Amino acid sequence: MLRIAEHFHDSDLGRQRQGNEDNLFVRAPLFVVADGMGGAQAGEVASELAVQQFEGGLPDGQDPSAALVELIQAANARIHDESRADAQRAGMGTTLTAAYVHEDSVVVAHVGDSRCYLFRDGDLIRLTRDHSLVGELVARGKLTEAQAESHPQRSVITRALGAGADVEVDVEVFPARDGDLFLVCSDGLTGMVHEPQLKPLLEQEGSLEQVGRSLIAAANEAGGRDNITVILFRLEQTGARAETAGGAVTVESRSLGTEEYDTFAGEALPPRQGVSRPSARASDATEAEYRRTGTVALQAIPATEGGSAAPAREPPPERTAPLPGDARPGRRKRRRPGSGTVLLLLGLVLPLLVGAWLATRAVYFVGTDPRDDTTVAIFRGLPYELPFGIDLYERWYASGVTLEQVPPARRVTFTDHQLRSRDDVEDLVRALERGTLE
Repeated sequence: MLRIAEHFHDSDLGRQRQGNEDNLFVRAPLFVVADGMGGAQAGEVASELAVQQFEGGLPDGQDPSAALVELIQAANARIHDESRADAQRAGMGTTLTAAYVHEDSVVVAHVGDSRCYLFRDGDLIRLTRDHSLVGELVARGKLTEAQAESHPQRSVITRALGAGADVEVDVEVFPARDGDLFLVCSDGLTGMVHEPQLKPLLEQEGSLEQVGRSLIAAANEAGGRDNITVILFRLEQTGARAETAGGAVTVESRSLGTEEYDTFAGEALPPRQGVSRPSARASDATEAEYRRTGTVALQAIPATEGGSAAPAREPPPERTAPLPGDARPGRRKRRRPGSGTVLLLLGLVLPLLVGAWLATRAVYFVGTDPRDDTTVAIFRGLPYELPFGIDLYERWYASGVTLEQVPPARRVTFTDHQLRSRDDVEDLVRALERGTLE
């Protein structure tokens, strides 16, 4: 049986933000980090709503994995409902990573790009997979971890609480042992201090408070672009083992009752809000730039032939870049044609349809996805529409990049619907996704 021997938690404003959109919840054996996003103060609201869901702890007698998923899904529903009810909070969302110490294991539930790490015997092990555009590209072998750290779309996450009515939660149970050190953090730390630099900081001697302060200081020294939230906790066996002279091992048993965890119950925090370092306030221009380029959540588009799932925003109220022929006039009542007219029409139209269909198999073009009119996508076929609503194109691949993220000078390349070969169009969109577009 394991217990929490020591822990540390803090959230720092960073050097380029005016407010703190991170929130944390600490009541051993439960540790939660939420990193909010959204305009005005919506990010703070979303992360606060998320951690509030954990104030009652996990229900007694329920499986921890199932309980964490239920709490996170309830938080998602609440955030989503409030974002739809208040126009000023529209589009708000938050990441969430929770770790729960249970007997001889740690249960980790995760949505977004906040992370959980295990530091064991000198090895740093990432326990969560980023739900982000670059995370998906790394998983598909399109980017290396090093390339992902500097990718221009590294702040685009593909899963977040509040982005939709439902959310998929990753949950895993990791066997734990004496001496294990766990780190739960927002991307304000990992975006500034990359994994090769994390390991030596975690290896240093001293208390967890000293280690935690060093992590936050390192993120600020690297630029402190975002809020920095760090939770550290170290585990130990509940009994002390000693080897006798004869080589036998005796175990001094100690109860793992509620009182073991109550050691930290007095340190349980309310949802954390506001500025932690008022003297480091960013300028209005710096804050506005972060709001423009910072973390944004996209909803996943179902996979299609020739491409895997890619993120897309919820449909905006107005369409900005429709595909040719996308605006359809209202229907008018028409007389039903006679059988001779139908045969004549079929004779004229059928060869055209067959020829057009054959042409659609060989050519491609780039445009914006008609599902949201903002996500850059690849289409197979011709950018035209025949009578009776027959499209000569199909969506073949949806990227994870929106049109507004394309450099203004290059946007026409992605809206002119120029016919291209498959290799040409793939090279163009891949360069956009990887941030290497010339």
